[in-house]
Amino acid sequence: MEIIVLGTGCANCKTTYNRVAKVIADTNSKATLKKEEDILEIVKYNIMSLPAIVVDGEVKIKGYVPSEEEIKKLVTE
Repeated sequence: MEIIVLGTGCANCKTTYNRVAKVIADTNSKATLKKEEDILEIVKYNIMSLPAIVVDGEVKIKGYVPSEEEIKKLVTE
């Protein structure tokens, strides 16, 4: 499983990345986590609101900072 956090480096984007990293560690997930801050790459996902979470190429969450519970559901699917 590949998880990418899309964001330009704002506080909400950093919080989202840190929460995803924490959930991955807490659940002992084998998921790989990446951060994408390049706006040209972000635009390819056809979203207009950040932060966003992409799981295996599919945008799952966009426009808000998700709770750890929401992230856990994504990681354990």
